[in-house]
Order: sequence, then structure tokens, then C-alpha cells
Amino acid sequence: MADLPASVTASSGFQPSAEDIQSVKAWFVEYDGHAANADLARMADMALFPLNVVSDDLSGNGSAAQWTREQFIGAMSHVVAGAEDMRMESDRTPVFLTGQLVLVVTNATFTTGDKTEAVRYADLLVKKDGRWLFQTMVQGGWGDQLTG
Repeated sequence: MADLPASVTASSGFQPSAEDIQSVKAWFVEYDGHAANADLARMADMALFPLNVVSDDLSGNGSAAQWTREQFIGAMSHVVAGAEDMRMESDRTPVFLTGQLVLVVTNATFTTGDKTEAVRYADLLVKKDGRWLFQTMVQGGWGDQLTG
């Protein structure tokens, strides 16, 4: 195997501080607030475009697409429609790859009226210029809606 760059091997032992973990939790509090208010522009402001979207489809195939800001806003407008009547509870597990890369797995329930649905998804957040931005969204079941 070829020699790995020192920067690659040095990143393997990263241990997040309490501040690192709290900064990711705070990012999600802000993002969830924008989603609850259907503030699509603010949600998009928290992303690093082009945004990678990874899913699978009804035929059992994985798929991926890259969305522009405009495509993200268009897709999310359908997702957050009626969000004011919805309650979300989530349990998030951040896995830090480095101090600037964190994969966050979320188990969440969405309740509207007497109907509750459970979902699991993951987001890859990238720290750029000291600020977390999400760059990749991963969730099963959306593949038939992806293009690209």
C-alpha cells in the first residue's frame, strides 16, 4: 500500500472536546428552528453547495445527486410544508472524523396530530471558516425523487 500523507494518519485519533460536541448540537438546534418555521433561505444558508444527497429507491438501488441551493429549497419546500403543526423529537449521535468533519446519525420521530412516524438519517457536517455547514444528507427512501 502506498504511504498515506501524515495529515491523514494524524487525523485518525481525533477526540472531540465537550465544546466540539456542543457546537454540533447548537447547529442542529438552529437548523431545526429554521425548519420548524419553514425558513428555507436560512436552512440553505447552513449548507455547503453543491449539496450531496444520497438515498435508495423502491427498486432497491442506491442513488445520489448533487443539489444546488435552488434545488434544495425546492425539495425542502415540500418537506417543511405544514411544519408548524408538527412536533419533532430526535436523538443525534455525532461521530467526529476530524475537528472539521462530523457524521451525525439521527433517529427522529415526527408527530402531527395523532400520527407519529419514525425516521433515521445522517448528515455530514463540514466546518468551513469556523462555521459548521452540512454538505451531505443521507436517508433511505428518497431515491425515486432524485435526479442526476
